[in-house]
Amino acid sequence: MALKLSHWLNSRHIALEWAGTAAAGLLYAIALKYFVFPAKVILTGFEGIAAALSYFFHSPSLFLILYGISQAILVAFAYKKISRTFAVRTALTTGVVLLVLPFLPEMKMADSQQERLILVLFGGILSGLAKALALRLRGSTGDEDVLGAWFAMKYLKPVGSIAVISAAISCAFGLVMEYFTYRHIEPVINTLMYTSIFIFTGAETLNNFFKKFKLVMITAFGKEPDKIGRAIKTAAPHRTYTLQPGTGGFSAEPVHLVRTIVTHEELPEILDALERDCPEAFHFHHDIEGISRSYYIKPIG
Repeated sequence: MALKLSHWLNSRHIALEWAGTAAAGLLYAIALKYFVFPAKVILTGFEGIAAALSYFFHSPSLFLILYGISQAILVAFAYKKISRTFAVRTALTTGVVLLVLPFLPEMKMADSQQERLILVLFGGILSGLAKALALRLRGSTGDEDVLGAWFAMKYLKPVGSIAVISAAISCAFGLVMEYFTYRHIEPVINTLMYTSIFIFTGAETLNNFFKKFKLVMITAFGKEPDKIGRAIKTAAPHRTYTLQPGTGGFSAEPVHLVRTIVTHEELPEILDALERDCPEAFHFHHDIEGISRSYYIKPIG
């Protein structure tokens, strides 16, 4: 009976994850249809090149064709370099975008010229949320997220950072297309400004909601270091810690400093364990940068 219950709960969990992955694709399609495309901002990576060409030729179907081809290549890359789970869930998300985008009903969310800033901001927020949701569920919305996940695993950098880097090539290409369309520099500068707002809004939203590769150091003071260490190991068995003896400045009594480095994703469970198992210990934490690449972070997927 217990085995059947465990199997049912596991199946239910997996089904919810797949549903969430598909929802991320739907949310991303909504962001594209109602906010990004009306504002004519340039997306990042291969989809940015696809969007720029579709703007230039006034052909939404061209975006779908180029988007589908580029995402298929990136899914194959993810399968080889990251993991099978990540690649399959990325394929689901991008597949939902391809299937849903042409059939979403036409709606005018705002005037594409007079309220372009509103479209850009909401588009950046929604796309960032979609990317974060997909990544938290061990997938992605494709494109630069695939490369971002790979670079994050290799260089321990926030995933959203790669969006800013990949935007340089696609943005330059899109601006050239914009100039060929209007033959004036003013629209090009205008598009560059709004595209920059969109890219940084999306990247910041992603980094705030997906913190797997953001690292934090926890320092705990106490007279029972073994107890503190056990609390850390209970919450995160794959983590270790460092002990440092000290002396209380006021009491002159011996104390121990216990330090460990964890991800923001692991932080809440460890803090809960410290509060539960070592209520007498004093602890604090702060973000850190520049950690060695030998530091282990569980791969996405």
